[in-house]
Amino acid sequence: MPYAFGGYMGQVLRIDLGREKALAEPLPREFVRNYLGGTGFAARILFDELKPRIDALSPENRLIFATGPLTGTLWPTAGRWGAYAKAPLTGIWGESHCGGFFGPELKYAGYDVLILQDRAKRPVYVWIDDGNVQILPAKDMWGRNTAETTDMIRERHGDREAEVACIGQAGERLVRFACIMNNYQDAAGRVGLGAVMGSKRLKAVAVRGTRGVKVADEEKFMELVEDAHERALKQPQAQQMTKYGTPLLVAYKSNIGELPTRNHQTGVFVNSDKLNADTIRAKYYVKTRSCFACRIMCKKVNRIQEGRYKGTVSGGPEYESIYSLGTNCGVNNFGAVLKANYLCNIYGMDAISAGCVVAWLMECYERGLVTRERCDGLDLRWGNHEAMVALIEKIARRQGIGGLLAEGSYRAAKRLGKGSERYVMHVKGMEISGQDGRTHRSAALTHAISVRGADHLRSLVTIDQLGYEETAAKRYGKDKLPEICDPYTEKYKALVVKDTEDTFAIRDSLIVCWYSCGWPPIFWMPDFAAASEAATGIKELGKLDEMYRIAQRICNLRRAFNIREGLSRKDDTLPPRFTREPMPEGPGKGKVANLELMLREYYQLRDWPNGVPSRKALVGLGLAGVADELGRLGRL
Repeated sequence: MPYAFGGYMGQVLRIDLGREKALAEPLPREFVRNYLGGTGFAARILFDELKPRIDALSPENRLIFATGPLTGTLWPTAGRWGAYAKAPLTGIWGESHCGGFFGPELKYAGYDVLILQDRAKRPVYVWIDDGNVQILPAKDMWGRNTAETTDMIRERHGDREAEVACIGQAGERLVRFACIMNNYQDAAGRVGLGAVMGSKRLKAVAVRGTRGVKVADEEKFMELVEDAHERALKQPQAQQMTKYGTPLLVAYKSNIGELPTRNHQTGVFVNSDKLNADTIRAKYYVKTRSCFACRIMCKKVNRIQEGRYKGTVSGGPEYESIYSLGTNCGVNNFGAVLKANYLCNIYGMDAISAGCVVAWLMECYERGLVTRERCDGLDLRWGNHEAMVALIEKIARRQGIGGLLAEGSYRAAKRLGKGSERYVMHVKGMEISGQDGRTHRSAALTHAISVRGADHLRSLVTIDQLGYEETAAKRYGKDKLPEICDPYTEKYKALVVKDTEDTFAIRDSLIVCWYSCGWPPIFWMPDFAAASEAATGIKELGKLDEMYRIAQRICNLRRAFNIREGLSRKDDTLPPRFTREPMPEGPGKGKVANLELMLREYYQLRDWPNGVPSRKALVGLGLAGVADELGRLGRL
């Protein structure tokens, strides 16, 4: 019998790795109606099934792979999937999204959600071939990198089209920012979900599916799809992404003095032209890759033709990797950045955290807090690209000083001491991405309040840097101009951060790509509402008020997860570098972020007194049980 709603397969696959049992369960209708998909599903499952304060690397943790109602359809950029668990890096909400083709393949195999629980007695991988689910030995794959693992599984099953999500040596060694890799260069990164797989002795999940995704109103949905693809093709920013990918941000960030350099000491990098998109395109570009159903096609493959890193070929690096492995470490050698990015991919390691923990150690070295001997004889002066690449290898294998860095910069600083904690650029234990709140006020608030730590993907606002006052006025009102488009004022930033966070909660539940929601956005909440109604057949989803209500439900539930884990208002903060140390040079010289002002306004908009969701807010969103549990724990 077909599932009640279009866009869904109607099944949750639960795999108990300890007992080596797989069970298909019906997707609850209330999940669809109240949480939509992806991130919404995971928020409900993790809050319900995890006990507070468990160790993220224990068998009790759940690892969830989830899709949304648009996954596997022809809606542009709907090839993504989400991975979720309690995060090893931070000990709080863990969420990561990945492109490629794995998400649609999981849907085509018949499943909306995969839940992995307990710990296998031996290294294993999961093989899903439509309704046939097997838990197979992976002893010969343990110790292999992500590319080797992918090739081995595809060869073993005689299917080059099988989609493989796997870990490398970093995940096996429980590096706290290990990631899950798919299709060689697509990463579910940041918070350490690869370490969750490693802790469960799960090397990979491989999927092959032959079913299709049926939508409720095919004619209406295809009208929306055709219009959406046309808009994606015509938008100038999307066209630039098609040509250059995210490295186009390097020149822009350099021009506005927000290209984080030497562990965020400044936003000005003197040799940024050696790392910008024009240079990469002219000297290193090989080809363009695309995710499923994507017209933007931002993924690039590059090759080093000469020098020490000659012969290195790798997907990427993205802007965030160029920042973390390049400018933040003072490195202007693109060959070294590509090599380090390649190593992060094959070892299965988040490139942002990897580069940032190296930058932290370099600043500690600069300030005399660590010696060359303590750093395995490496000269960690800013810009020493050979030392940077060597540290990436050491981290993945937990060798020497790499064992300390594999814990992430927050934990590493706690162990090192000597005042090194001051130089950790983190929020809630996660390293800060490539923005700077001193020159981008909304980014300061975004980093501080983000549910998974210093995050640029859950609520990053670009209206205050890119402008487009006409679009801003239409959405937020002419009375808020020009301040709402001014990156140097805190005024109205809480409003736009909340609106963006709500919209992105829906985006991450459908699930579609961030780059379809850039500024000016190709798609925003009205587009998501129309597509959701046509895909699912649920008329209420076509109403903006209802979509925002679902978004707020998801945001409150994720926040409640973290409150239950012990977080509070004091954790919505930034390192002193952004609030007390003025930007030393560039267009933002002399600026700091007034975080407190923005936080007060944000909490008021959310109805989160002192940073905690009120009972009234939770009950009003249908989360009375969540309010009861927080109350029972003394957290409300």
